[in-house]
Amino acid sequence: MEDFDKKVSLKDTMEIEEANSYCSNKSNEILRLLRKFLEVQRRRAQAYAKLKTGFSEYMKSGGELAYQQLCSEITVEFNDCSKQVLEMESLFLNPDYCRTDLAELLRAVQTQEKQKLHLTATIQVLKKAGRPSERLVNHENCIFKKPMEHECVHVHEITEAAGTEDAEANAEYDNALKEAIRGVQDAVTTINEHLEEVRYEIAALEAEVRVQVQFKVKVGVGPCFVFWVGLGRIFSLQFYAGLVHEI
Repeated sequence: MEDFDKKVSLKDTMEIEEANSYCSNKSNEILRLLRKFLEVQRRRAQAYAKLKTGFSEYMKSGGELAYQQLCSEITVEFNDCSKQVLEMESLFLNPDYCRTDLAELLRAVQTQEKQKLHLTATIQVLKKAGRPSERLVNHENCIFKKPMEHECVHVHEITEAAGTEDAEANAEYDNALKEAIRGVQDAVTTINEHLEEVRYEIAALEAEVRVQVQFKVKVGVGPCFVFWVGLGRIFSLQFYAGLVHEI
């Protein structure tokens, strides 16, 4: 009877060790994906910084070709980042991971990133155009009688109605610009909140992996209890008759 108990205990111990090893591997893989996601977000931040610098230089020098080339490079970078995040999202939905919560978290970040990029482009378009009352006019349609003299079609009588129209156009422009800037700020705030959730998840997984690595099954006389916390659940392992309890 004693030999039988030892065999049962050894079998249960091996099964628990195998289960623990599987959990450890799974946690490590999730950790790898989440760290990769944070790296993708760092790439996005660097791309935005590069775009901001390039746009500032364009507004000063008017180098259209260089700016368009930069926009093309940034577009490729953003597309690659989005592709990688979508792949990670798909993996988290896979039954092998079954982490729909993380998939939804990544999807939420993607949605905000899309909004942020759209509004950033809107801001740049508005700034390129400038306020209506300050825009340079094109004299292609004017009548030139002499090389240095022409009848400008843009000259009009200054009236109260014209002044009101200009003021309304400026106000509309200012409101559109402010709304876009505020939208980018809101998107950044939401993205940062989601990234903080990802960091909390990474910290919890790292703690869980450390416990799993340190975990050793000791077969001896009497019961042995081991507790660990992982992702909001507390487990109690009692190795006496191979019992596993989840609290």
